[in-house]
Amino acid sequence: EPNVLAGTLIAHTDAVWDLAYSSVKNHLLSSSADGTIRLWNPPEKMPCICTYNGERGRHFPVSLEHGIPTSVDFIGCDPAHMVASFNTGSTVIYDLETSQPVVMLSSQIESGVQSNNHINKVVSHPTLPVTITAHEDRHIKFFDNKTGKMIHSMVAHLDAVTSLAVDPNGIYLMSGSHDCSIRLWNLDSKTCVQEITAHRKKLDESIYDVAFHPSKAYIASAGADALAKVFV
Repeated sequence: EPNVLAGTLIAHTDAVWDLAYSSVKNHLLSSSADGTIRLWNPPEKMPCICTYNGERGRHFPVSLEHGIPTSVDFIGCDPAHMVASFNTGSTVIYDLETSQPVVMLSSQIESGVQSNNHINKVVSHPTLPVTITAHEDRHIKFFDNKTGKMIHSMVAHLDAVTSLAVDPNGIYLMSGSHDCSIRLWNLDSKTCVQEITAHRKKLDESIYDVAFHPSKAYIASAGADALAKVFV
């Protein structure tokens, strides 16, 4: 609808998997199946500021060694950095200015079946130097951004964990899964405090995304059953 559409950002050559927005500089991050991560300043005439993981050796020394980026987020306590997860199980923190990798977040993953390592979502804690990842093998993992070491790992669902969100105060983590449930976790104790069965399964898939309202006590989910739901 022209009256709704404010603009279109064109650069990716394949599906866009994830977006992250930073209100600090009004910048947008996108990760795509074309192997690249892009940083955008949407209102500009030339909106694409930088391409990461692009041409070998030019923008990004890493080329595609980490795999295809599946998810991106700005680091909450340090907007000069971003974190990206990959289909190989790698998670990397980058300096947005230099485009250089700063920290590799390591969970000592043995080389094995790629689907087990596949990360579906990465989120940054809003105030602490902590990164959280959602995995195809039902795990949620927590990392220290400074050391790159894993703080905690847990089997969080009965099926792939597809989505994560941290509430604006950094107290709760919400996860969504193909097991049809949304789970609310206390970030301090890493315990599940609430579970909601939210969406029906469709072709072995269920919940695609979850979100907290930025100021009100609402949560939302979107599913393979073509529904978006808001819970109070």
